Amino acid sequence: MRLSSKVLVPLLTLTCLAACRDEQAGPKQRTPRLPAPAQARTLDAAPADLTFRSGATFAGGTVVYLGSKVTPANAAPGEQVHLAHYFQATRPPPQGFGFFVHIIDAASGGMLVNADHEVQGGAAPLASWPVGKVIEDVHSVPMPPVPARVVLGFWRDDQRLPVDDPSAQDGSQRMLGPQLGGNAPDLPEYAVGRVKKAPTIDGVLNDAAWKDARPVVLVGSFDGRPARLRTEARLVYDDANLYVAFDIEDPDIWGTMRNRDDSIYEEEVVEIFLDANADGRTYNELQVSPHNVIFDAYFPARRQGMDRSWDSGMKTAVKVRGTLDNPSDKDEGWTVEMQIPFAHLAEVPHIPPQKGDRWRFNLYRLEHHQRRDVEGQAFSPLFIGDFHALPRFAWLSFQ
Repeated sequence: MRLSSKVLVPLLTLTCLAACRDEQAGPKQRTPRLPAPAQARTLDAAPADLTFRSGATFAGGTVVYLGSKVTPANAAPGEQVHLAHYFQATRPPPQGFGFFVHIIDAASGGMLVNADHEVQGGAAPLASWPVGKVIEDVHSVPMPPVPARVVLGFWRDDQRLPVDDPSAQDGSQRMLGPQLGGNAPDLPEYAVGRVKKAPTIDGVLNDAAWKDARPVVLVGSFDGRPARLRTEARLVYDDANLYVAFDIEDPDIWGTMRNRDDSIYEEEVVEIFLDANADGRTYNELQVSPHNVIFDAYFPARRQGMDRSWDSGMKTAVKVRGTLDNPSDKDEGWTVEMQIPFAHLAEVPHIPPQKGDRWRFNLYRLEHHQRRDVEGQAFSPLFIGDFHALPRFAWLSFQ
């Protein structure tokens, strides 16, 4: 649950993320400065067919962001789109600033793509821009699968060149650029049924309650693609508790942490996040490792005020099909049962939940393939490298 500043870069098949890392942008993920291959290309004016017009300025009017052109404007998710940005210096620009471009989720502000690069491949560093001429920078990014925003600007060490108009930036000196992406995929919903007889919390999923519960298979948390290893989950409830079961395919079951509230999210783990009053702010995070180590925390707002002293009161059990911590053999997997008391969760509208109550929640798994490559899985894909992306939480409807 640390609030790391690490940027998480999604790969096509793997997602490098952890439940409690914060991917919020830098400037980070900086590419090395390249030698200038040629003289900077300049224009007398920006093209007339800009798809986004700005006119906002940096550093007391020193640099004007004229706008950008996005082509094609309506690309399919994942298709490469060309971004052309246009700037003009009104007086000699400051020295030593690099250029950054971030593609962020429009709902949460989380990083989707870090597209930092040198202007014109290193040929046109900010300090070299001729006064009065227009500088064009062109690069490509994949079209996001969710509504997104381009934010851009200039950095030096740990500072950013100030944006003069507060309404033209995102609150962290990132100039607002064009919007990208289409409509976000619909949020999934899980109809959780009430059971008369609670499952026995022993890690064995042979109870009648589980046989009647709807199974769901987790998918890639970043892009919704099928995961490399299967994770199936079920939920039921009674008057006092929510019950969660995970069935995890895993050829190498391991973990090094043994103490409650250790940073088990840095290793292999399954998780549930619960926002009982669906306010998009207050929520609880509960995790279980293959060693049946638990982590639980309360948040009064997204990634703010994390309270590890909060006690979920949950009861858990794990059953391992294989050998723990032995990489020399091949395991089958592990199962988890969680019994979570409603009375301990934050801001529960009704105890017991009433038929028709709808919470926000998500289910997760972190798998370390070969104990190195991290894959994130989720019930509701997030499309960013952050398990705390509250706007992408699914719905939990009580039956």
